[in-house]
Amino acid sequence: MAKNESDQDTQTRFYNPYKDLELPIQNLYKLPTSPEYLFDEEAKRKRRSWGENLTFYTGCGYLGGSIAGAGVGLVEGIRSFEPTDTAKLRVNRILNASGHSGRTWGNRVGIIGLLYAGIESGIEAVRDVDDAWNSVAAGLGTGAVYRAARGVRSAAVAGAVGGVVVGAAVVAKRVAKRYVPI
Repeated sequence: MAKNESDQDTQTRFYNPYKDLELPIQNLYKLPTSPEYLFDEEAKRKRRSWGENLTFYTGCGYLGGSIAGAGVGLVEGIRSFEPTDTAKLRVNRILNASGHSGRTWGNRVGIIGLLYAGIESGIEAVRDVDDAWNSVAAGLGTGAVYRAARGVRSAAVAGAVGGVVVGAAVVAKRVAKRYVPI
């Protein structure tokens, strides 16, 4: 019995604001420290689901693109200053340029994230294997699909760029996991 209680103690942390009262509801405050899953299959899975990937990559892409676009808009707004502009007009130029560029870049990079997540999940479902080649192939496909409307040459170049960028990201992630102590 003592072994079972010690195992339970290592899996839960105790938080009881009423510990001095000795009430019969002591088990209410034994909170788990690891995630709880409804099914065993969810606990064994080491990756996000396709829906979680879709939301994650699209959201991160939109946020990152918006921030980068706002920075580009800031530079454009400053370059558009005229000598006769008042301070209010200069601030207005900066805000308008930042908002316009931020929306545009955010939408573009968000769509790239959406395409990547969908293609990666599709490749993983077809191959039934989770490895780095899925990610690289998804990068190739994402670049090609994103630029497909501009012609075959543009799609091929964008696909190659997407594959190289994702390949570099996979290698950088593995190097960071191996050599960076966290």
